[in-house]
Amino acid sequence: MKPGKFTYYEPSSVEQAVMMLADVADQDGRILAGGQTLVPAMALRFAQPAYLIDINGIASLQQLVAEGETLKIGACVRHAAFHQPVVEGPLGALLSTVVRHIAHLPIRNRGTFCGSLANADPASEWCLVSVTLDATMQVRSQDEARQVPAASFFLGYMTTALAANELLESVSLPVLSQHCSFGFEEVSRRAGDFAQAMSLVVVEHDGDRVRNVRIGLGAVETTPRRMTDAEAMIEGQSVTQDLIDAVAWRASADAIPSDISEEGQQYRRHLVNTVVRRALTKACARFLAANKGE
Repeated sequence: MKPGKFTYYEPSSVEQAVMMLADVADQDGRILAGGQTLVPAMALRFAQPAYLIDINGIASLQQLVAEGETLKIGACVRHAAFHQPVVEGPLGALLSTVVRHIAHLPIRNRGTFCGSLANADPASEWCLVSVTLDATMQVRSQDEARQVPAASFFLGYMTTALAANELLESVSLPVLSQHCSFGFEEVSRRAGDFAQAMSLVVVEHDGDRVRNVRIGLGAVETTPRRMTDAEAMIEGQSVTQDLIDAVAWRASADAIPSDISEEGQQYRRHLVNTVVRRALTKACARFLAANKGE
């Protein structure tokens, strides 16, 4: 099929983009960045926006820069930008690890980090990263600019706190300290398919204990979230495999899968146990290796 008719705008600045969006937001005007979800939906006539505002010509939205203690990611930064570490230390390594789980190379060459967040698919790896790391979203409309924490940004299945007249201008991630380590695990039917379950774990090393534990879960519920009760079980503790197993079990028990059937929910909880245990084991590998040497 072919897309329906639409009017195409090509602003050269963020100010122009949000002005145009303000004019057409109530007529299903849409922002076009990577277009890896929107364009196929338009081809199938699942989406028929009357106006498209293409932001790819706005230079300021191409920025990917470390600013103090944060990494700022502009709205037009492609997934492929993270194939190599973009900052030194654990954050750069984390992003370059996670990006290789996103779809296939042609999609990573075109799709954008911020576009993935605005789409808010619960199986999105970047949505999980943003929630786990407590990212901050910079949102612009013609009237105001505001910052939205990741925990408040995702409201439900493919639903965000973005108003129809707002542009997700950039996202800021905290730069992780050198004392941090991470683990990421994802289960999908085939490489490049949507995830069935995934977990990102970040811990900070403090002697023989872990601090500032973050355990994120994605692709299971309608939005990604941190498993705070599971985090509390291991916070400040010396790591053992038995403790990791107990934390993974707690995360699976706390998960509320979006599956309709009881069988589907049980299967998804089994996957939660698996991905959290594996991600946590990777993040705590240094501690486990030290324990084995004793």
